[in-house]
Amino acid sequence: MAAVRERRSPSRRVLMYVALALFALLFLGPFVIQIATSFKTDPDATNHPLNIVPHPATLESWKRIFGYSTDQPVPFGTWLRNSIIVATSITLLRVFLDSLAGYALARLRFPGRRAVFMLILGTLAVPNVVLLIPRFLVLKELSLYNSYAGMILPIAMDAAGIFLMRGFFMQVPQSIEEAARIDGAGAFRTYWDIALPLVKPGLITLTILSFQGSWNEFSFFLVATSDPKYDTLTTGLAKFSGGSLGSGNQFPVTLGAALLSTIPVAILFFIFQRQIVRSQMSSGVKG
Repeated sequence: MAAVRERRSPSRRVLMYVALALFALLFLGPFVIQIATSFKTDPDATNHPLNIVPHPATLESWKRIFGYSTDQPVPFGTWLRNSIIVATSITLLRVFLDSLAGYALARLRFPGRRAVFMLILGTLAVPNVVLLIPRFLVLKELSLYNSYAGMILPIAMDAAGIFLMRGFFMQVPQSIEEAARIDGAGAFRTYWDIALPLVKPGLITLTILSFQGSWNEFSFFLVATSDPKYDTLTTGLAKFSGGSLGSGNQFPVTLGAALLSTIPVAILFFIFQRQIVRSQMSSGVKG
């Protein structure tokens, strides 16, 4: 039996590696096509969309993206600046406000706490598209339409982040916080100095999800603004590919700009992924 298992184990490993290679190919294939298309001409991208070898290869799309071409330059810098401003602001506000609300629901005792938590969970069942028109009307009434504040404040908190942080705070031993209160620490100081450092993996997870969600947000930004100077990468690329900023399909420029827009999220994920692993390893050693 042992010999049979030894014979089967190499074949199983080969099959496993082949399956992993196929999945990797399926995952990386669209990115390879995207990179190759960014170096194509418009006719070549249209006639041979899946060809990974450009005929001929050109840098014209990248020159337009970075503003080195006078032929219909793309306002990529404006889109990138707006995306950075809005996504960073939303991420910082969500991490602070969601963690603050999550701590209050996990630790503070006040009338109606359970009802408030159930109401927050109920909002998760409401599709975001249903809230677009009410949000638009509120922005118009408060004179926040076509402004950074109007793009940031309405989505500065989310129910999913509050639910996530509440779960992490519930895992923190109350004895640690009680010792801080005995030493005279108030509720906010206990949250900020004691509880928050203990839920670092939760904060990192919330940061990644918040930045990714706000960076890729499309429908709300499309409703909250109409001025091109507030276009983000998502709304700007949508208008560009729709033909409002040029003519033809312009697949090379669109895919090149879309490729660049994925880089900040990928960098953020890989940086914080290491910190998540370190936090889990350190907590395992302490345990």
